[in-house]
Amino acid sequence: MGTIKRFEDLELWQMARELAKRVKVLTETELFSRDFRFRDQTNASAGSVMDNIAEGFERSGRLEFVNFLSIAKGSSGEVRSQLYRAIDYNYLKEDDVLPLIKEYESLASKISGFIAYLNKSVYKGQKFKERT
Repeated sequence: MGTIKRFEDLELWQMARELAKRVKVLTETELFSRDFRFRDQTNASAGSVMDNIAEGFERSGRLEFVNFLSIAKGSSGEVRSQLYRAIDYNYLKEDDVLPLIKEYESLASKISGFIAYLNKSVYKGQKFKERT
């Protein structure tokens, strides 16, 4: 595996970005779009997944990255919970939402795997490169 120099190259971030776009489309349905607070919270949670992956990467420290990945994983759970609420509120049809929920579960699993990988790494991060 080569060194990744930009968060945009991370498969996790790319997946989170695609899922956030799909959540945005779902929240534009008539009933969902009129529940402003819930709509905005759902979109913010979906955006938080990709944003925390990016922010953690840009911190240039392994432990900080792990922390932000943990936050991103939590946000993916929050999105799943909100999608279930949207089903319960009859804003969305279960058949339309369950595949997206499964993809968020997959993303959370991949984030967990990446966290485990980073926790085993001895590399501290770019910002610690010059320190002894």
